[in-house]
Amino acid sequence: MTTVSDTPDVVKILQLSASHGTSKVMQSAAELGVFALLSGGALTEPELRERLGIHARPSREFLDILVALGMLERHGGRYRNSAAAENHLVPGRAGYVGAFLQVAPRLYDEWSDLTALLRKGTKGQDPEELFGDQPKDPAILRHFMECMDAINSTIAPHIAQGLDWSRYQSFVDVGGARGNVAAAVIDAHPHLRGTVFDVRSTEPLFSEHVTRLGKAEQIGFVGGSFFTDPLPRGDVLIFGHVLHDWSPEQRQDLLAKAYEAVSPGGAVAVYDRMIDDERTDLTNLLVSLNMIIMTPAGSEYTIGECRHWAESAGFVFDSARPLPSFDVLVVASKPA
Repeated sequence: MTTVSDTPDVVKILQLSASHGTSKVMQSAAELGVFALLSGGALTEPELRERLGIHARPSREFLDILVALGMLERHGGRYRNSAAAENHLVPGRAGYVGAFLQVAPRLYDEWSDLTALLRKGTKGQDPEELFGDQPKDPAILRHFMECMDAINSTIAPHIAQGLDWSRYQSFVDVGGARGNVAAAVIDAHPHLRGTVFDVRSTEPLFSEHVTRLGKAEQIGFVGGSFFTDPLPRGDVLIFGHVLHDWSPEQRQDLLAKAYEAVSPGGAVAVYDRMIDDERTDLTNLLVSLNMIIMTPAGSEYTIGECRHWAESAGFVFDSARPLPSFDVLVVASKPA
């Protein structure tokens, strides 16, 4: 029998069981274009309902949930974007991360089979299908790159500050997509020369993006496969949200290849949503489970595991630095 003292526990359990609703409200708001519409000015509920094409019955609850989540504000019966939504959920804004919300429904489909995965162990897409060099639908590839930009845009400034870049002249961002992180590093340290190494099909999107950012002269592109092609040489090699796609053995192989490509006295920098050694970080444990769902062999990993792989490759561990994005940046150097 439930007692008064049990009530907080019961409420917590029920909230956890219904937390999918918050995510779905955010995803539907992005899909419907709520934030883009309100970037033009505040609107009433009937005006929003008409322009978004949504039914009267759920519209007020839907909009008021967005207010409660801090994404919208309501004043005098009119809704407008919060500062966070205006800066990060309106397409075209420099800080736009809404592309990730648009891919989230696919994650829901995959997570719906979690019980089956727990029994069988794997069901994810082969990373080679997504990250390999075979031809891809241009629209899907562009959207994927926009999602990567949405994720790494919050990380890039911290990578630019995370090393003593004055010691180096060049770097390679392995799996660097459209060059978002590379551009941020160059912005902060103009003396550097950067290279993005990614699948060849990425190059047109890379060229378009770095030209728009005004960095085409300072960041080059090399196309190839992580595993079958040599990694470009540089003073620093960056692996950002790369190792978590692969098995532990493949991560070790990639860091061994990195050791060969890094200049003597250079460094390797790895960032992922690493799990604390005590395995108590709920946020990153969920991200790790997501990688297990979405890939055949990927997952997040602990700082200790990353250090072990780097040291096994020949690097000397320097530091592990938590980032505000819930990532951890591990830096290890190659002896001069």
